[in-house]
Amino acid sequence: MSTTSMQPSPPVVPRSRFALYLDLIRWDRPAGWLVLLWPTLSGLWVAAGGFPGWHLLAVFVLGTVLMRSAGCCVNDVADRAFDRHVKRTAQRPVTTGAVSVREALLVAAVLALLAFALVLTTSTAAVLCSVPALLVTIFYPYTKRFFAMPQAVLGVAFSFGIVMAFAAVQGQVPAAAWLLWFGNLFWVLAYDTEYAMVDRDDDLRIGIQTSAITLGRFDVAAITAFYLIFLAIWAWVLAPYALGTPFYVALGLALAQVVWHWSLIRTRSREGCFKAFRENHWLGCTLFAGIVLGYALKS
Repeated sequence: MSTTSMQPSPPVVPRSRFALYLDLIRWDRPAGWLVLLWPTLSGLWVAAGGFPGWHLLAVFVLGTVLMRSAGCCVNDVADRAFDRHVKRTAQRPVTTGAVSVREALLVAAVLALLAFALVLTTSTAAVLCSVPALLVTIFYPYTKRFFAMPQAVLGVAFSFGIVMAFAAVQGQVPAAAWLLWFGNLFWVLAYDTEYAMVDRDDDLRIGIQTSAITLGRFDVAAITAFYLIFLAIWAWVLAPYALGTPFYVALGLALAQVVWHWSLIRTRSREGCFKAFRENHWLGCTLFAGIVLGYALKS
């Protein structure tokens, strides 16, 4: 026996509660809140006709991060019995028992209350919109048990930032806001179906419902269609705002990214599908940049 094999294993250093909470809210994976942030900020810019001011910008950036983090806590509590059977999620703090259900729900409540406190500094309309947004966020994880397309419910929740942005700026929610909300729902369907494709085999085995399972062999075609519907609706809704060349260049670049995503997912490999999901925030960032530049050049 070699001397190396006889050496004792290094002691396991217990992790701090703070480090576990950071894992719980996926702090090291910003792609999850960036796909929420870009459409929210796009809605904020459109609602304000340009830069919305530092107060609203801070409210919606911080609020987005806080609510996504709270949503992760609720999701992990709801899915704790399933997560242990999926390789990608087996080490999440709640399913391993490193963080208790009570702790996770307490963290979620604190984060949600902080986000609500930020909304209270805006308008009554935004406060009223925040209630259904929170309820859908809580309800979403449980739809995986009975609804064939739970990603659509996630799309409803993830798109509410657009509606709240208009409510905060204008004190009302015009038709344009609801149309942008509806269009963004298709983007969420696209990228979260890519995400669901990563775990399709595990989800089939444990009995979870996902859009990747429901769509079956039409998954790649459907995802591509979802992207195109999203971009078509946003192009149509924003056309009257005369954002000019920057916005249409951004649309062209977004379409190029759709082609890139198709190339990543067409073989349905786990690596390709996960990469496609992780890189989705660039598509949202591209559209946001086009909107910002469009307003900047108008002023």
